[in-house]
Amino acid sequence: MRRKLMLVMLAICLLSFIGFVPGYAASSSPIKLKYSNFFPVAHFFSVGASQFCDEVKKRTNGRVEITYYPGGTLTTAPNIFKGVVNNLSDIGLSHIGYTRGRFPATEILDLPLGYSSAFVESHVRDDFNHKFKLKEWDEVHVLYFFSPGPQIIATKTKPVRKLEDLKGLKFRGIGRPADTLSALGATPVALEMADQYDALQRGLLDGTYETMETWKGWKLGEQIKYATLCQRATGTTYTFYVVMNKDKWNELPDDIKKIFTQISEEWADKSALAAFQADIEARDFFLQRGGQLIPLSDEEVKKWAKAVEPVVQNYMKEMEGKGYKRSDMEAQLKFIRERIIYWDKQEKERGLKSPYIVQ
Repeated sequence: MRRKLMLVMLAICLLSFIGFVPGYAASSSPIKLKYSNFFPVAHFFSVGASQFCDEVKKRTNGRVEITYYPGGTLTTAPNIFKGVVNNLSDIGLSHIGYTRGRFPATEILDLPLGYSSAFVESHVRDDFNHKFKLKEWDEVHVLYFFSPGPQIIATKTKPVRKLEDLKGLKFRGIGRPADTLSALGATPVALEMADQYDALQRGLLDGTYETMETWKGWKLGEQIKYATLCQRATGTTYTFYVVMNKDKWNELPDDIKKIFTQISEEWADKSALAAFQADIEARDFFLQRGGQLIPLSDEEVKKWAKAVEPVVQNYMKEMEGKGYKRSDMEAQLKFIRERIIYWDKQEKERGLKSPYIVQ
């Protein structure tokens, strides 16, 4: 009897000890995270985010499970970053145009710098994040940056063949790209992406200033007829981010952090390639519906590029007024332009054919 009592007490002690061993109890049940994204469930970026969640579960052997909330069902596009910071979600995907002024130093990426494709833009943005590690992201852990392709002027009824044709036309514009629209003589209208189709249908907008992929991914190609290939002159778009709650990141075991980092590096490239391919598919969708692509002459490219030059200078003056150093911004612009050249070459070496060539 005494021996049995001793064995029972020993078992209780062992169980109590196990409960206090760091990480032991946690290993018996998965780490559960929530991922918020504003893209509709069928959008290719949304599909990619869902696959990211699946890949994390696979590579961690089920130790991490991510519940995925697409379509703004957990937090809407403008609130995704705040939702991550405030623990409404653990991971979030959105872009900085929805929260203008929240990431002022990062907004340098959204200036009209002549980005040539989604592949180039995405890689330049992710390189920028790794290079500069800006303090304005310290509230979260950045997994990766990416972007869709350069924004294209597209209209419902009036073709835009020269700069003057843009005067007074209304396009959805938020963040720094809105400044580019104003510089071109157009009128930016602040709308969420999900509201744009209806605004076009009701005549509240004259067209879109969006990446090609939105013509299919958001069905905007059903509402537009003419598309002006202005990327050589302006080449601007939004910086997208995938971030994790800082505390949740710090709580992760080191081996799981390593897995997240590896997958994030892969998904930065996957997102770049997916966005590039989506532009091609959206262009074809647009053309099949009778849409017309309008290339700009070399003379018009120069006129448009000159018109948007003040956008960059005004940004730098504004930032100097906030205490940022011009020399730092000039170094960042130099880095961005060098990486554009580098990734342009990489694009050609991979045999990627530009969606902006009129056949």
